[in-house]
Amino acid sequence: MSTSLPSNEGVLERLRGIVGASNVLVNSDDLAGYRMDGRGMGGGLPLAVVRPVDEQGVSALVRLTADEGLRLVVQGACTGLAGAGLAENGDLVINLDRLSRYISIDPENRTATVDAGVRLSALNAAAAEHGLFFPVDLGADPSLGGMVAANTGGARLLRYGDVRANLMVLDVVMADGKGTRLTLGAPLWKNNTGIDLKQLLVGSGGSMGIVTRVTVALQPLPSVQLTAMVALRDPHKVLDLLRVLEGGLGTLLTAFEGIGPKAFEAALGHVPGLRAPFAPTPPYVVLLEISAGAAFEAEWLEEQLAELLAPLMEGDDAPILDVAIDHRDGLWAIRHAVPEGLRASGTVVACDIALTRGQVMRFRDDVAARIATEVPALVPHDFGHIGDGGLHYNCVWPRDSGPVDAAAVERARAIIFDTVVREYGGSFSAEHGIGPRNISNYRRFVSARVRKLTGAVQRLFAPVPGGRIDFGME
Repeated sequence: MSTSLPSNEGVLERLRGIVGASNVLVNSDDLAGYRMDGRGMGGGLPLAVVRPVDEQGVSALVRLTADEGLRLVVQGACTGLAGAGLAENGDLVINLDRLSRYISIDPENRTATVDAGVRLSALNAAAAEHGLFFPVDLGADPSLGGMVAANTGGARLLRYGDVRANLMVLDVVMADGKGTRLTLGAPLWKNNTGIDLKQLLVGSGGSMGIVTRVTVALQPLPSVQLTAMVALRDPHKVLDLLRVLEGGLGTLLTAFEGIGPKAFEAALGHVPGLRAPFAPTPPYVVLLEISAGAAFEAEWLEEQLAELLAPLMEGDDAPILDVAIDHRDGLWAIRHAVPEGLRASGTVVACDIALTRGQVMRFRDDVAARIATEVPALVPHDFGHIGDGGLHYNCVWPRDSGPVDAAAVERARAIIFDTVVREYGGSFSAEHGIGPRNISNYRRFVSARVRKLTGAVQRLFAPVPGGRIDFGME
């Protein structure tokens, strides 16, 4: 039988008056899909989920929640991994999946203007008709508003940058109790007119306002593309390989992904349909992508890559053991299968971190040794966007190792985060943003002075608090 939290029927009636009765969800059966995010972890039971269809409805909802003293949590496509879009019991969730009707492509300016609820796949389908695409590439299919809220990075950040680098205009309803609507920025490639206020909302996790529409920069769709998987004898040679490729290919190098041996084996062993390009499993694998426009040919790209790699394949102790080439997406399928392979292997302890590029491999060795000593049941299964210093230093508690020791898992997390931040000067959140799942790390690693200043900015934009995150917490 469906259940719902006790609620104020008067509030629900006001909500129905704004978005329509069918778009105010209160029964637990109806709410189930809005209580899970990309990690498959659930949030609390909200008072209701409301689904506005336009900016006017969003503004009215902000005014109503301020009147009623309700906390408003913004939710996009529920693909996030930090929990910022999940409610606690009694919150009001505003889901923007219906705010997705407007998609406008300007091929001459190479920009797209879309509602915040538009999915990445829908934007790229529309842009492809003009030979363009939005290059922030992900395994999931998020909404554009959610991508702004998390400042999404992705596998091709090496060439194209993150959402912040590709954002031109932001339409937002402020969390000020009045539902004030602002347009920040302009659809201009050059626009140096003072402080760029829209960037203050990027990565804010919905805490400073509700994004309703965005204008983003587009890029020409590559006409030719080549992917290669490189088997390395020594993981520490990865930076030598990267320097050779960047020096020889420049911006033709689109992606440079690394996969540790355990993660590689987990993908191939647990995801049907994948073929192993190497046997046995090498000490480290790099997936690289080269892409170019119509003036280039795939054969030429392959020749250039072969010429660059040849010196690294000579001799009995050559850094490169083997290379596999693909002109489609077969090798990318292995990379994208890694998260599923890890989940199938056991309980995943996920850590999204970043370092300077030259420190990644030393960090891997350092932390692997510490984990082996302190929490030997956990097995590192790391992979990541090595070309930009991003590393998913994930560990797996194997299914045959008995029940998960929660205290040991937290000890491992502390080892990983303390080491990357305090000893390597890295980040505890490379691309997933700040949410309830990592707010404790924000409090630990961000100085009180910075938190105080950030909190002041948040309160300036959002005098009536919204969302799940208080950036100024003591």
